[in-house]
Amino acid sequence: MNKKDNNLKDGNMDHSKMDHSKMDHSNMDHSNMDHGKMDHSKMDHSNMDHGKMNHSNMDQGKMDHSKMDHSKMDHSKMDHSNMDHDRGAMGGHAHHHHGSFKEIFLKSLPLGIAILFITPLMDIQWPFQIIFPYADVVAAVLATILYIYGGKPFYMGAKDEFNSKAPGMMSLITLGITVSYAYSVYAVAARYVTGEHVMDFFFEFATLLLIMLLGHWIEMKALGEAGDAQKALAELLPKDAHVVLEDDSIETRPVSELQVGDVIRVQAGENVPADGIIIRGESRVNEALLTGESKPIEKNVKDQVIGGSTNGSGVLYVEVTETGDKSFISQVQTLISQAQSQPSRAENVAHKVASWLFYIAVVVALIALLVWMIIADLPTAVIFTVTTLVIACPHALGLAIPLVVSRSTSLGASRGLLVKNREALELTTKADVMVLDKTGTLTTGEFKVLDVTVLSDKYSEEEITGLLAGIEAGSSHPIAQSIVNHAEAKGIKSVSFDSIEIVSGAGIEGEANGHHYQLISQKAYGKALRMDIPKGATLSILVENNEAIGAVALGDELKETSRNLIEVLKKYGIEPLMATGDNEEAAQGVAEVLGIQYQANQSPEDKYKLVESMKNQNKTVIMVGDGVNDAPSLALADVGIAIGAGTQVALDSADIILTQSDPGDIESFIELANKTTRKMKQNLVWGAGYNFIAIPIAAGLLAPIGITLGPAFGAVLMSLSTVIVAINAMLLRLDPK
Repeated sequence: MNKKDNNLKDGNMDHSKMDHSKMDHSNMDHSNMDHGKMDHSKMDHSNMDHGKMNHSNMDQGKMDHSKMDHSKMDHSKMDHSNMDHDRGAMGGHAHHHHGSFKEIFLKSLPLGIAILFITPLMDIQWPFQIIFPYADVVAAVLATILYIYGGKPFYMGAKDEFNSKAPGMMSLITLGITVSYAYSVYAVAARYVTGEHVMDFFFEFATLLLIMLLGHWIEMKALGEAGDAQKALAELLPKDAHVVLEDDSIETRPVSELQVGDVIRVQAGENVPADGIIIRGESRVNEALLTGESKPIEKNVKDQVIGGSTNGSGVLYVEVTETGDKSFISQVQTLISQAQSQPSRAENVAHKVASWLFYIAVVVALIALLVWMIIADLPTAVIFTVTTLVIACPHALGLAIPLVVSRSTSLGASRGLLVKNREALELTTKADVMVLDKTGTLTTGEFKVLDVTVLSDKYSEEEITGLLAGIEAGSSHPIAQSIVNHAEAKGIKSVSFDSIEIVSGAGIEGEANGHHYQLISQKAYGKALRMDIPKGATLSILVENNEAIGAVALGDELKETSRNLIEVLKKYGIEPLMATGDNEEAAQGVAEVLGIQYQANQSPEDKYKLVESMKNQNKTVIMVGDGVNDAPSLALADVGIAIGAGTQVALDSADIILTQSDPGDIESFIELANKTTRKMKQNLVWGAGYNFIAIPIAAGLLAPIGITLGPAFGAVLMSLSTVIVAINAMLLRLDPK
């Protein structure tokens, strides 16, 4: 780990003293918790049971995770299925998790249907309805239960909106259901107390509530669950470490109990438990998912290793140098938490339209009340006022976005695109720059033979390839395996070697058919070669009797669709920029082939600051990556796209997942984003257009010329608008590949 990795912003986390092992959190109610003031610095979540936690009113936007140790958190029982991850609704990453819309809808459905069967629509009894004595009283009782239970997510959401001084969709729905319910109960009471017949709105109340619950359920189902990046990050570390005691015996100890100065033994194939320095042994360590370095790195005594990286075939003895908040993994956790607390920059047009409708409905209703009180009487004024507010209920508007999202996510899934956050679709249409990781994103992330060159007239390419595969046949080294695989793919038989030995610090040597061969690095050979070396490739020279007879160039291969992706981005006016943890030479080679700008040797904090600086310039940023080092910037970017074959941490931090790990699918995503956003806007016009036209007419604006919009006609218009919105959503299509 280089020095700048140690300079990541830590949150003064103290993980070493945490012990809540005996706490029973199973029935904790977090509904009114303000995490902004919570100090998690000494909390141990290792035994917490989140299975019954109620997160209904958690304000995650204010949560300070900087002091939290998630390394032992058990989220296996956490239920995220009820969470609304619509980040733009309130400017945070989670909003309106006021219970499961599916559960509330299904339990409310029988009540709503019962009300529809026993309540006339606008005083007209329809053939399917059953009217009996005191049916209106029964309807009032059922409506009260439905209002309290089914309406809770909306008036709790409205409370959140008013607290943030941004009334919108939830406030508009709450206004509609409250007015229609309250006035209907008053109507029933008036019939029995005064004998006066007052028309109720139970039918409208029930349909509005059910449609709104259904719309939110559709959207939540389409978007699915957000993952837990903190949990996935912690899982990179093993739970236990093998600590070497003074008498050389081994003690198995939980990673959380490791102290600076402890010596740990890391077996072949194990993940390194903590950051440290090698004091004995040598091996190759794979840090690709953590740092972006594409090839396993040779590690010897005095070299640093990062907790979470994977040891190769050797056994390492490592002295622990960092634990807790100063470790690489914990610092990445802190960056992810900081990113997730950033507000979204999505416009959320539906929320804005609902906000306008809310104010318009309230103002027009008040004007109607005052005007009709003056020119008529109070009962007439109340009827016009209530009709205005009921007709303002956003039936079609409430379905306008969910139906498009449902259709869009379904189309995306068929193309290998999983949409976790619908706002990513809106923001993509405004993107200025796309930051692309290299290893595993633009490239395969696997070492492959790029070229075999013959340097002697005595040998053919097939013979050189056979010698290369033969001398590497017994090695498990990644480079060796790639050479052997290359020969097998070409159908070339490996030359049988009599003896093979390692040349310390240089390569490998052996005897075959009475000849002595060496396969050594270009540096060890020390002589100039007349050959073209692929940019960023690793070159190994095959030597016979101190004469170079062949060379093999190995490197991280570009994915087939990477070049086309860059062309597509430029076509859409999106600037491509590669940011990689890999070295300068490897990064330059890929960047030159693709014709793009690049940043090399990027730590997680470097990538984070890169995205942050561009956002501060008011640029809309898309980040594409697959590793732990990409996770903080994936979470911070306006749109995070994760490669499906990458780490769980990256997948959990992203808004979009490419399940086929193909960068070419980004073209499909951009097309999906543009067409989805267009459909959303069309549906908003249809959904809100009805309200903007109907509200003033319902208030009696055209009454002087004999035109009034009765509630019955308003209901017909509402239904027509809803049908149009549904049909328009289903017309969303993607071009054939």
